[in-house]
Amino acid sequence: MIKKIPDPIDVHVGSRVRLRRMLIGMSQEKLGEALNLTFQQIQKYEKGANRIGSSRLYKISQLLGVSVQFFFDDMPVEAAGESAGFSENDSTPMIMDFVSTPEGVQLNRAFSRIDSADVRRRVVDLVKSLADNNESEATD
Repeated sequence: MIKKIPDPIDVHVGSRVRLRRMLIGMSQEKLGEALNLTFQQIQKYEKGANRIGSSRLYKISQLLGVSVQFFFDDMPVEAAGESAGFSENDSTPMIMDFVSTPEGVQLNRAFSRIDSADVRRRVVDLVKSLADNNESEATD
């Protein structure tokens, strides 16, 4: 039996569905109910195991409050089947992996509630400082 490998575009689109669903606090069950699907089907979409048809993707975009383009934003060059050429290494997959974690979602929600641009900038500076400190301790 040949193991089917998910298409990188389907994986990316699915991860964006998961990201947006988590950011707005919607469960897989609730999204599935709105689409007349099981939560297991939503899981398969989010993992890229099953491809999302265009009409269903449109319905998902409406339910999640984003444009269809959102699901294709930040797609790695390799997923699109294009050559990266001499471009620098893209860290988007690593960032998407973090943002999709429970901690990433919590951090994004809390950060987006900060009204002051100055405070947001200081929070970013604090996190950078902590990361730099952590790296220097690891090399000691």
